Amino acid sequence: MRAEGQAHIDRIEAALRLVRKFLDWDRAVRRLDELNARVEDPKLWDDPKQAEAVMRERRRLEASIGTVNEIGQEMADAIEFIELGEMEGDDATVSEGLASLAALSARADADKIQALLAGEADANDAYLEVHAGAGGTESQDWAEMLQRMYGRWAERHGYKVELVDYHAGEAAGIKSATLLIKGENAYGYAKTESGVHRLVRISPYDSSARRHTSFSSVWVYPVIDDDIEIEINPSDLKIDTYRASGAGGQHVNTTDSAVRITHIPTGIIAASQNDRSQHKNRATAMNMLKARLYEAELAKREAVTAGEYQAKTEIGWGHQIRSYVLQPYQQVKDLRTGVVSTNPGDVLDGALDPFMAAALAQRVTGEKVAVEDDD
Repeated sequence: MRAEGQAHIDRIEAALRLVRKFLDWDRAVRRLDELNARVEDPKLWDDPKQAEAVMRERRRLEASIGTVNEIGQEMADAIEFIELGEMEGDDATVSEGLASLAALSARADADKIQALLAGEADANDAYLEVHAGAGGTESQDWAEMLQRMYGRWAERHGYKVELVDYHAGEAAGIKSATLLIKGENAYGYAKTESGVHRLVRISPYDSSARRHTSFSSVWVYPVIDDDIEIEINPSDLKIDTYRASGAGGQHVNTTDSAVRITHIPTGIIAASQNDRSQHKNRATAMNMLKARLYEAELAKREAVTAGEYQAKTEIGWGHQIRSYVLQPYQQVKDLRTGVVSTNPGDVLDGALDPFMAAALAQRVTGEKVAVEDDD
């Protein structure tokens, strides 16, 4: 096999190994057999909700397992085609086989990401919160840039975006904002963005044109389905109302319609001000709180699966995941995976897929890439 062909084969096999590991292949195959047997039971549809959950899980497993088997078979066929051409000295056949392997390797990489989005809540819509760090106007402007970046990323994927909660900065930018991103696999992709994002640039707010470093935090959690029950003790809740404000600090209305709910045992806070009705904002905030609690449980399970209870620290609030440098050079570097872009403008305009894909793969392999810090 020529070096070019072997490189494609290695790439395809690496993608298939990653998916098999993620699925826990033997368990996934057994589970699909079980689900297929359940679908044959006419009593399944006596409970429509349960039936739909079974069908949804079956479709995901069937698609992932089918993709792995199909790519494996197509790779074997291409290898056989190339070997036949080499035996007969037919360069045209060899070239056709190599082209098939090249196309298959690109497909394997794309399908790998789809297969990695098979987690319990990956297909769900997502809430995405942005919070400015310390540093006043600089960090608040950076937080608004991040809010726009995720809005543009969502638009690129055809997702719908709603602004659920918004707190304007004193002079510019935002103190915090919460986006509701609606679309297939919105949470599965966006969950990799939780963490601290750092910006290095010449400040537009500094008359001396000095270089500033700003920090903002992002947190992502899934919108939970109606059939997922999250029990919350009412005595564990602190509910506050306040006057909603919009971009630039304008009042959305003159009543205390915005609602903030604090879950006292965990310190988790959820807030909503996107509706003039306090009742509707309270319902939205409660749904967000349930989603945050559910996400915390998913993170615990993921930590157990990975064998490391530090998972929340690795992906969460206090951990810097990405550095965006605009001056003195142009670069965005993911500090978890080592993925680099030399076009920050494109990244800030929503080109986040390479970073998300690498982070999804890393969750399965557990491999970390050491990278130098930017100063």
